[in-house]
Amino acid sequence: MAQLRDIRGAGLGLKRELMPQIQVAFGAGEHKPPQITNIDFLEIAPENWIGAGGRAAKQLAWFTERFPIACHGLCLSLGGPDPLNEVFLQRVKQFLEQHQIPLYTEHLSYCSDGGYLYDLLPIPFTEDAVKYVAARIRRTQDILGRRIAVENASFYVAAPISEMDELTFIKAVLEEADCWLHLDLNNIYVNSVNFGFDPHAFLRGIPGERIVYAHVAGHDREGPDLVIDTHGQDVIDPVWTLLDEAYAMYGEFPTLLERDTNIPPLASLMREVDAIAALQAKHRQPALAAR
Repeated sequence: MAQLRDIRGAGLGLKRELMPQIQVAFGAGEHKPPQITNIDFLEIAPENWIGAGGRAAKQLAWFTERFPIACHGLCLSLGGPDPLNEVFLQRVKQFLEQHQIPLYTEHLSYCSDGGYLYDLLPIPFTEDAVKYVAARIRRTQDILGRRIAVENASFYVAAPISEMDELTFIKAVLEEADCWLHLDLNNIYVNSVNFGFDPHAFLRGIPGERIVYAHVAGHDREGPDLVIDTHGQDVIDPVWTLLDEAYAMYGEFPTLLERDTNIPPLASLMREVDAIAALQAKHRQPALAAR
């Protein structure tokens, strides 16, 4: 049975374009080949695989037999006005147990209002919203029988009503729900450009004891004060700097490279996965020496 501790090191989002390339890298062997040695785990969206049968099910099984898997959900809409989709959560629970997946995370945002929307939208930063979202997270954890992590989201228009800033809201939700944090370093950077705050100060305010998992990704810059979180470009230096600082402040934690569009060959992505692993090794040595 996979355990949370198996999600460690550096990871890569498992896109269908990459699956044959990873399988070819393995060849006929069962052991991870040197060119992808730093892929310690993979991430999938459960919505893309729940109910899969036939060839797709066999393909997924090939990967679950060789890599620890984390699940990052897309459509739970924790902050949305629609009732929590408990039927879907029961299917998620069955999927996680079937494939021995130890970690499930979701976005701290909403994506439904009488139907599913095509973007992740910001939750109003209010006391009422803290209680509302935290209750839905607690209910999710009760149904799944496990603690989940919620990801700080990127957004482009501020919610119409706010009583607090984003960081205060995130911390309040984590405390009220007693859940983990899925820390997205790129989203911190994106929001810092779009809303004009210091990303390093934001990072220093994060409750590090709740970080269980992290993402880095690239984005598109549409203007001097507008960045779009596309996951379609290479990670830029300011985001790498934030990751380096996060390890220095909070210690090493599992970190995954997201790439959802404009996906290059696996060898190109491995340069960024290897960069994650190198930063982790950089901070691991002083920690071991201190112990």
